[in-house]
Amino acid sequence: MTSTTPHRRGTVHLAVYDSFADWETGHTTAWLARGGYEVRTVGPTTDPVTTIGGLRITPDMALADLFADDSALLVLTGADLWDTTDELAPFAAKARAFLDAGVPVAAICGATAGLARAGLLDDRPHTSSAAVYLEATGYRGGAHYVEADAVTAGDLITAGSTEPVALAREVLGRLGVFEGERLDAWYRLFHDSDPAAYALLNAEEPEEPGEPEASGEPEASEEPKASESSGKPEGA
Repeated sequence: MTSTTPHRRGTVHLAVYDSFADWETGHTTAWLARGGYEVRTVGPTTDPVTTIGGLRITPDMALADLFADDSALLVLTGADLWDTTDELAPFAAKARAFLDAGVPVAAICGATAGLARAGLLDDRPHTSSAAVYLEATGYRGGAHYVEADAVTAGDLITAGSTEPVALAREVLGRLGVFEGERLDAWYRLFHDSDPAAYALLNAEEPEEPGEPEASGEPEASEEPKASESSGKPEGA
């Protein structure tokens, strides 16, 4: 399967921390990278962290050095730590700074609970693993909970723990990697294993028309047409 675009678009930041849920953002980061985005990991510090699956990741940068102006997106993945300690609260605070600056934030699973505790879901449409899960945080945004696989509300994207493909769909659409039929085909391929979607996703996109080639023959001198001199198309 080919990459979607050959040029660089910007930098996306993936938050990583101990008990990071490996499976929740793989589709998102892989296709952002194929779509021309640089993906950098950001941890509490630059010390290595260990995922739920036992993978050891050395963050590219520390959270304190991350600023919204330098990013196209902040991705927050679920982790056991969201529900057992306050260690990840600084990541929710960073999400607030991103949203205040108009830079998108995507959160899945436990990260949505972290945003709820920080008050970031009190007045925004959102979803999560279950409404009762967020209710347990004591947040005040229950009226804005949406029963959906993923929800985009302005610059905030949320999804539940079983919906990594839906999260990626919303992110890829929001950042312009895919749109329209191709975005739908991408989702149907990776969520539904639809073979027809594979053909559509890999179909060649039409090339934009280029400049006509010169014939090499000198052009005959002639009076300008009425459309050329008036600035109107012929027949107008």
